[in-house]
Amino acid sequence: MADALHSIDPQHTALLVMDYQVQIVDALSDADALLSRTADAIATVRRLGGRIGYVRVAFEDSDYAAIPSTNKMAARVAAMGETLHSESPATAVHAQVAPEAGDIVVRKTRVGAFSTTNLDEQLRGRGINSLILAGISTSGVVLSTVRDAADRDYQVLVLSDACADREPDVHAFLTGKIFPRQADVITTTQLEELLSPRDSASE
Repeated sequence: MADALHSIDPQHTALLVMDYQVQIVDALSDADALLSRTADAIATVRRLGGRIGYVRVAFEDSDYAAIPSTNKMAARVAAMGETLHSESPATAVHAQVAPEAGDIVVRKTRVGAFSTTNLDEQLRGRGINSLILAGISTSGVVLSTVRDAADRDYQVLVLSDACADREPDVHAFLTGKIFPRQADVITTTQLEELLSPRDSASE
């Protein structure tokens, strides 16, 4: 692991768990393994003093009409209808990785985590300057959030094994070739070392 990663302070770090919703998770073939790794990552970040944030996509009645027909997302949202409604059980965060009291929770109506939420304000208010990303899908919310978070000057890390995409080759391309331009790509097994205090005596 690069030396720069050792300096991350968990008190100024948040793990964002993005679009881990019942309907989205259940559509994956390897959901159980993914949920297990992500649950372990959440537990590690909590234990070491980091924050956990949740981002979910869901619509109120007025939100459906607010998407212009020129947006390609409009047709997909319309086709899914009530299953994307904010009160639908399908849009709830999966129970295996569910929020706890005090966690950041935002609801979005577009792909990225920031554009239709007050996530940035909530993170800044808690002194967060480093983000660790877990999300479904890699080519959707993760890609959009990597780019936006980097432009907002957060230090960005992506948990490659806590992200998933229906197209494995797309996941591999993004995590291997695209994300490293703006983020550090790591695995869940590296979190313990990443967020633990460095022993200056061993340097």
